[in-house]
Amino acid sequence: MALTLNQILIATIISAAVIFATRAFPFVLFSKKDPPQIIRFIEKYIPPMVMAVLLVYCFKDVNFTAKPYGLSEILALYVTVMLHLWKSNSMISIFGGTIVYMVLIRLI
Repeated sequence: MALTLNQILIATIISAAVIFATRAFPFVLFSKKDPPQIIRFIEKYIPPMVMAVLLVYCFKDVNFTAKPYGLSEILALYVTVMLHLWKSNSMISIFGGTIVYMVLIRLI
């Protein structure tokens, strides 16, 4: 069943409003007072936990016992960490490590 132009516009406007509301909600809620302790805990500890889960997920299928022994993945991880320590910019780190990994899997 195809949607009409009006249905598409209404769905787009509703989606935009919901996304805007979810993005604005924390700023409206915490603009005048300090956030609760649970929010401070989440702010402090969740990012490293998410990075640890992503690291485990990225290395879960790597075979370290057969050639090339996970070399592409390890070198890409090293480049990502070094770029982040050097530039302290997540986007440069992510894109740099991804580019290195993509090149290495084609070469190794």
